[in-house]
Amino acid sequence: MKLYLDQMFSTELAELLRARGYDVVRARADDAAVLARAVEGERTVITLDKDFGDWVVLPLSEHPGVIRVRVHPTLTANVAAILVPFLAAHDQAEFRDHLIILSRTSERWINTGTQK
Repeated sequence: MKLYLDQMFSTELAELLRARGYDVVRARADDAAVLARAVEGERTVITLDKDFGDWVVLPLSEHPGVIRVRVHPTLTANVAAILVPFLAAHDQAEFRDHLIILSRTSERWINTGTQK
């Protein structure tokens, strides 16, 4: 699975995901550039950023998926505790054209693609 980890996450989380076999690139760009690079590289974006759910700020159409993690505090261990089992339970193809809002108690899948 190819992932694009937003810059707000630690390098420790990137290393943890790589150790589990994920192909991880860590972002250092604004949201629009993150999404463009993720689409180009066929990578699912992992973020904490609410802008990925605001279509006025960042419209989503065709993309390899965006997973927005909602956890507090945003420590690596807390993020990994919900993200790692979620990723293990899914194929990357399932994420295509979806914004997934992931928390400790729920996951919300929103189809953002033009083909609904």
